Amino acid sequence: MIEPRLFVDADLSADAMIALERAQAHYLTGVLRRKVGDGAILFNGRDGAWRAVLVTLGKSRTELRVEQQIAAQTASPDLWLLFAPLKHGRIDFLVEKATELGVSRLVPVLTAHTQSERVNVERLRARAIEAAEQTERFDVPEIAVPVALGCALDRWPAERILLVCDEAGGVPIADALAALRAEGVGAGRVALLVGPEGGLAEADRQVLALQPARRTIALGPRILRAETAALAALALIQAMIGDGASPPRPFLGQALTRRD
Repeated sequence: MIEPRLFVDADLSADAMIALERAQAHYLTGVLRRKVGDGAILFNGRDGAWRAVLVTLGKSRTELRVEQQIAAQTASPDLWLLFAPLKHGRIDFLVEKATELGVSRLVPVLTAHTQSERVNVERLRARAIEAAEQTERFDVPEIAVPVALGCALDRWPAERILLVCDEAGGVPIADALAALRAEGVGAGRVALLVGPEGGLAEADRQVLALQPARRTIALGPRILRAETAALAALALIQAMIGDGASPPRPFLGQALTRRD
């Protein structure tokens, strides 16, 4: 039987008892029909992956006992994505796919043309957790609270390159990434900024012009939707300077599907 993967907040160690949240318990026992004695793979973003066994199954409490570590902790490259909030379904899609692509930090930024300023950070974190379970990541990206573009750039780390997607033009992304690779810059020192559907305004460009780590890039001759631009750029970043060329890890279990 293929063992499902579950993200938990608790520390993981041999013989630790882990109580599942209600949604996880329902999925494990009600949907997957797991019984006492069946196994699961647990991870928390800190302690690697551990095999655990279902020992308590009840309406009020479902528990697993941790048995042994099966993989040491590994982290995705410290790749950031800054993006203007999108409407409900599309922002969920963006967070899910960015997690699958290995982003470590997602920052909603408010720009002049941002269409939606309401962001449910907890819902997006749930989407990120599901995506991490799906892709066999051992960590879950941080979801930051929305901030104005200028605030996001305050005290920007000098060593982190900010790649700005701008439909008005810039260096072709392949050339920009080749230059970073030649400089020895990996994805862990890069942040990507994608603006809203209406594009970056002149006021946004003036704010960005003050950022010395900024490099403006272009994604080609077509105008892409914001989420398409973000995912296309992220895929290229990971392929050229990220972990895209790394050998895959051994398969460690069955991913959970969306629980809502």
